[in-house]
Amino acid sequence: MDATIQSIEQSARADIEKAATAAALEELRITYLGKKGRITDLLKQLGTLDNASRPVMGQKINALRDAVSSAITARKDALAETEFNAQMEKERIDVTLPGRRTVTGKLHILTTVEEEIVSVLNGMGFTPVEGPELEDEHHNFEALNIPSWHPARDSHDSFYVSDDRLLRTHTSPMQIRILEKLKPPLAVIAPGKTARRDAVDSKHSPVFHQLEGFFVDENVTFADLKGCLETFFKRLFGEKTAIRLRPDFFPFVEPGAEISATCVICKGAGCRTCGNTGWIELLGAGMIHPKVFEAVGHDPKRVSGFAFGMGIERIAMIKYGITDIRLFFENDLEFLRQF
Repeated sequence: MDATIQSIEQSARADIEKAATAAALEELRITYLGKKGRITDLLKQLGTLDNASRPVMGQKINALRDAVSSAITARKDALAETEFNAQMEKERIDVTLPGRRTVTGKLHILTTVEEEIVSVLNGMGFTPVEGPELEDEHHNFEALNIPSWHPARDSHDSFYVSDDRLLRTHTSPMQIRILEKLKPPLAVIAPGKTARRDAVDSKHSPVFHQLEGFFVDENVTFADLKGCLETFFKRLFGEKTAIRLRPDFFPFVEPGAEISATCVICKGAGCRTCGNTGWIELLGAGMIHPKVFEAVGHDPKRVSGFAFGMGIERIAMIKYGITDIRLFFENDLEFLRQF
């Protein structure tokens, strides 16, 4: 039995030394110290020995059991320390390195430009309002003198959610909603998101932002419109900015005009941005159509007014020399951090 004890001790120490994980050590503990383990079997054999040999061999087996148990515990502690040191090395922080700068957010360029436009117009007496992005056909079309048969509907009949409800295609419906509820004099601006089925390219996006502005009172004239927009663009682009009005058609104004301003890139000298004309087309405007007043219950013989609408993206592109509208929506932080 002495030879068996020595053999078991040698093999146990060798196996324990080779064990690389806590799970492997547990298997060895069961193999040597479990109820059916090799050392337990030795204890069971004590009953076959004579009375003189039994105490001596019992002490040796107990010593073997203690030695194997201690070896397993020591190896387990060594493995835990190795694992801990490896984890600490993996998570090691070099305190001599410079700290990481906290990245703070900022407003999107479209939000910044919109707020700038609103601030200028608000300073001129216009009150900002917000309205629903999901509109009905009455406010989005009919009340704005765009009946179902009108050709202007072709580019607007876009994202319907039901027979009569669609994502608004411009912010002009706010003109109707305000005139339905309030009486003149009114000076209002309505910025917001709009949607049309435009193909995506460098100048078009199915989602874009607009700002509708209108002023209604008695005896409002086209000269008031010109003076208002001239003041607005001088404050937005600089005192040397001039504007140009050319006849244009919009169903909800009569007469209508296309408004251009001095190119902010070349200051009117002519460049690629303005097509060497010195002018940049910015928005559409005109005197509110009599049918619009009739649709909201106001007498067009008693009140008059003007309206204008501009694309926020277009103003931002001109102001900062951006050539592709898609850059606003691609979430490229390298691009957005420039503004």
